[in-house]
Amino acid sequence: LFAAGQLNAALVSTISWHTTLIEDRRALAAVDTALAADALHYGPLSAFKTGQAIDAVVEAHDPQALRRSRQNARSRDLVVDKRNTDHATTPVWGRLHAHDAEALDRRLLAMAHSVCDDDPRTIAQRRADALGALAAGGQTLACGCGNEDCPGTQDRPTSAVLIHVVASAESMGTGVDAHRNGEDPPPPPIDRRNLFAPVERPAEPDPPPNAPPALLLGGPLIPAPMLAELIAAGATVKPVRHPGPDSAPEPKYRPSTALDEFVRCRDMTCRWPGCDRPAEFCDLDHAIAYALGGPTHPSNLRCLCRKHHLIKTFHGWRDRQHADGTIDWLSPTGQTYTTNPGSHLLFPALCLPTGQLPEPAARQPDWLGRTLMMPTRRRTRAQNRARAIAAERA
Repeated sequence: LFAAGQLNAALVSTISWHTTLIEDRRALAAVDTALAADALHYGPLSAFKTGQAIDAVVEAHDPQALRRSRQNARSRDLVVDKRNTDHATTPVWGRLHAHDAEALDRRLLAMAHSVCDDDPRTIAQRRADALGALAAGGQTLACGCGNEDCPGTQDRPTSAVLIHVVASAESMGTGVDAHRNGEDPPPPPIDRRNLFAPVERPAEPDPPPNAPPALLLGGPLIPAPMLAELIAAGATVKPVRHPGPDSAPEPKYRPSTALDEFVRCRDMTCRWPGCDRPAEFCDLDHAIAYALGGPTHPSNLRCLCRKHHLIKTFHGWRDRQHADGTIDWLSPTGQTYTTNPGSHLLFPALCLPTGQLPEPAARQPDWLGRTLMMPTRRRTRAQNRARAIAAERA
C-alpha cells in the first residue's frame, strides 16, 4: 500500500514502530492483514489516536508485543537529579503508571489555576511550584501576587482528582500480574566463544491472560492486570449502560447523568477531525440544535471541546450524525471528513445504533440558538493584549 501511494510515510513509520516487537510470523501476518484493511479507513485521526488504533490490532493478535508493558512497569521510578542542579533548580524526571501520571498532571494543573490572575508566574512555573507544594505536604499553591485581599490566599477546599477508565466486563475478572513489580529477570548468558550467535531470550514467566485491555479516557491502553490492581486498590466500578435502539428522547436540554456518561464513554474524545481532547473536558453538543427541535438523545449528542464547539457553531461547518455515533463533517471548502466514536475499536458494543431521529418538522433560521452554552469573555481582547505587553515589559 505504501509503494502504491495509498499510505503516507508517517503512518507507515508509526505502524512499524508499534509492531516492532512481534516475532511470531503468523501473528505478524495477521496484524499485517488487519492493518492493511484498517489503515485505509483511519480517516483524520491524530497521531495519538492512530497509535491507539494500531495497538488495538496488535493487542488482538499478540498482547505481549505491546512495547513490553511488564518491563516498563518494573522500570517505573522518579529521579531527582541533584548532580545537575544549576542556578537553584534541579531536573526531575521519571516513569509512573499511566493512571498515576494522569492524576498528577490534573492535580498540578488544578493547583496552577487556583491562584489569581495577578500571579506573575507562567502556567509552567506554577506547575513546577505546585509539585514542590505537594512534596511539602500542602494541597494548595500560594499565590505570588502580593495583594493583601487576594482570593488565592484564602483557605479553599481541594477537590479529589478523578480519572475515568473504560473496560469491558471480560477484563474486570482478570487477576493481578505479580511480575509487574520487582526486579527485571537476569539477562540470558552470552556465549563468548561465538559472540555473533543469536541470543535467545527466556520466555516470560506466567504470561498474563489474554484479556482485552482497558482504556484511560484521553490516554493510553491499560493492561487488564493493571486494571485488576486498580480495582483491588479500591477504584469505584460503575457500569455504563447502552440506551438501546429504541431509547426515547429526554425532556430537558441538559442530559441526565446516565446519558451524559454514556455519550462520553462512547466518544472518549472530542469528535472533531484530528482532536483528542478527553471527553470529560468537552461540551455535550446537540447535532441538531435544541432550539431547532433537536432532541436530547444519544443519536443527537456528541462531545466537542470548547474550541471546536465554537468553530462548528460559527465558521460554516456542517455535519450529519448517524445512529451509531459516526459523524460526517462537511468543511466550508466542501471537503468531507468522517470520524468514528473513540470506543469503536476496543468497545464496539457502545457504538451499537441508538435509534434514528426524524428530521426537524420546521426549518428555522440558522442563527437560532447559536450562542447557547457559548462562553463569555471576562476581559476584552484589548485588555488581554495590554496585560500581555505589561507582563513582557515588567
